[in-house]
Order: sequence, then C-alpha cells, then structure tokens
Amino acid sequence: MNRKRILYWVVAVVVATMSILCAFHFDEAMRNYIAVHQDPAVKTFMRNVSRFGDWPEHLALGIIGVAIAWWRGNTKWTRIFLLMLLACALAGTVARGIKIATGRARPSVKSEEGWNGPRLSSKYHAFPSGHTAASAAFLAALFLASWRIGLAFLPVPMVIALSRMYVAAHYLSDVVCAAILGITCAIVVRLWFDRQADISRSSIGP
Repeated sequence: MNRKRILYWVVAVVVATMSILCAFHFDEAMRNYIAVHQDPAVKTFMRNVSRFGDWPEHLALGIIGVAIAWWRGNTKWTRIFLLMLLACALAGTVARGIKIATGRARPSVKSEEGWNGPRLSSKYHAFPSGHTAASAAFLAALFLASWRIGLAFLPVPMVIALSRMYVAAHYLSDVVCAAILGITCAIVVRLWFDRQADISRSSIGP
C-alpha cells in the first residue's frame, strides 16, 4: 500500500470519526428542531419515502438491473449491479445485528429511552438506520464503479436518511453511522470482488 493510499484511509477515518462525534452531539438538537418544524404535507412525503426506501426496494432494483444487463450481454454492468446487491445485503445484515444488540429506543418511544441492550422489539431498533445503511451501500457501490452516475444519485440516500429522522424513527447519529456503515460495506465488497478477479486472472496465467 503506497503512502497516498494510506493518507486517504487516514483522512477517511478521521472524517468518519468526527462526523460520528458531531452527530451524537447534535442528536437532541436535531430531534427537537424536526419536532417543532413539522408540516403535514412534508410528513406525508417523508412517510412515503420511508415506505419505499427500504432494502427490499433496493434489492428489487438491483435484481432488475442484473437481469437487464445480463439479457443485453453487458458483463460490466452485470458485475456492477451484483456489487450493489451484495453491498446492500451486507449492510442490511450488519445493521440488523447491531440494532438487536444495542436496543436503542427510537425517538418516538416515550419510555425506557436510551440504550437498552439486546431487544427484539422494533421500538428499540433505532441504531443504526437500516434504510440508510442499505441505500448508502447500494449507491456507494455504484459510485465506486462509476462516480459520475453515482454522484447523480447521491440525493437518494440523503433524502431517505432525512425521512427516517422526520418520522421520528431515528436520531441524527443513527443515520450518520448507518451511512458510514453502508459506505464501508460497499468498499469491502468492491475490494473482495477485485481480489477474486486478481486470483482468477493469476490462475489463468499469461
């Protein structure tokens, strides 16, 4: 690993750490601001975003993308959509495990607030946001494959994250940590794919 790559990783870790610390610091301020500035029309819109922005919808889009790319014989985009699917699945699985283990009460829960340890009730599955983790992983994988196309879809996970806070399902720290988790899962899947490709090429030989 060269020095430039090491520097990138150090910067990424520092930025992620600072983002997480700031998010936890402003949790209550953001929750209170959203609670005060509620609008019926916006709330309806955000509820629909939350309803159709979960991992099943992302997986469905990915499967459709794989099917179309495979049908057209486009190996590159078949691979990209597979990367997106795997990243989304990994982020969703990890997020689910963390949710159950930490038992953080959602902002809408009025009693037993805070971190309660292992809980199966969805009322205590605030941390991290599964919607945000899945969407961030899905589109981060796209960004890693084609940054121009990925950049165009950047607002999608951002709006989904905002919707989860607006409907009082998550705190700011829940969605920020979920976004970092999703991006990390996308990077891990991409590195794994690249590693497998290198092994395959080396086994074939010159």
